[in-house]
Amino acid sequence: MKILITGASGFVGSFLVEHGLELGHEVWAALRATSSRRYLTDPRIRFIELNLGDDDALRRQLSAHGAAHGAFDCVIHAAGATKAADLEAFRRTNTAGTLRLARTLRELDLLRGRFVFVSSLSVMGPVADPVQRVPAEAYRPIADTDRPAPNTAYGRSKLEAEEALTGVEGLDYVILRPTGVYGPRERDYFLMADSIRKHIDFAVGYRPQRLTFIYVRDLVDACYAALSRGERGRAYFLSDGGSYDSREFGRLLQSEMGVHGVLRITAPEWFLHGVCALGSLSYKLFGRKGTMPPTLNLDKFRLLRQRNWLCDIEPARRDLGFAPQWTLAAGVKEAVAWYKREGWL
Repeated sequence: MKILITGASGFVGSFLVEHGLELGHEVWAALRATSSRRYLTDPRIRFIELNLGDDDALRRQLSAHGAAHGAFDCVIHAAGATKAADLEAFRRTNTAGTLRLARTLRELDLLRGRFVFVSSLSVMGPVADPVQRVPAEAYRPIADTDRPAPNTAYGRSKLEAEEALTGVEGLDYVILRPTGVYGPRERDYFLMADSIRKHIDFAVGYRPQRLTFIYVRDLVDACYAALSRGERGRAYFLSDGGSYDSREFGRLLQSEMGVHGVLRITAPEWFLHGVCALGSLSYKLFGRKGTMPPTLNLDKFRLLRQRNWLCDIEPARRDLGFAPQWTLAAGVKEAVAWYKREGWL
């Protein structure tokens, strides 16, 4: 099977490429001209440069590919921005780029099968957060019957991309909404590991919080399952099926890294809001064009303050045959081992 994978140089995308090769597929890794190929060294990988930000350029690139190599059997669209200056910047990449790719593939008749879009649980926002303080055990999972209400620019741009796909005539697509994805090569959760290494574990807010995670290889398995399974046009939540308090990930990192004497700090939401507001303001005033905003910004604050990230993965189990293989403990163990081998820790 001939598969196009966008975002191939990224964290999730590089694992998608590797697994496609393991399954014996003809894998085309879509990159920008400036993309790193650090994790794309297998000689079996075929490369295609795609500019998802320009209609004419993308049409030329895909037309040339079609003339030389023919159509793709399917697409896994994992390209996207997780950090951007503002909502419009997110929209340019996550919304417009997704629509542009899907529409151009259909117009040029270069997609024979399914388009799998890797979205995010963030499209739902805090729809299942309790309105008053209740025990964490009383939190309910976010369900696909809930109406999305994203409260971040990132979540809004991903939801708008999902909605845009409905308007692409004849497109056979499935949407995947993973929760927090971690594993080797991932940098955001690495920051937590680095903090633990420095004997600090940081949490936000005093209300109970329930978190969910998915190891990158489980997400990759779901992407490939969705190429041939799942209901057309449907969105599926993905996690490892567990429910964790705000300290569990840090405790596992601490144990795996052998760090003793960690100071556990819980910051009140108002304090974190102030820090994140300063981060956003400083970027707005002094940030250089083309640079990313600081890690602590107002969009990040809205993610950190959300109390309930539980999600219902039963539809994915039923329709995709999704069966997570990695427990949080096993996944953290693999991630930490990789960070150490690569000299990150």
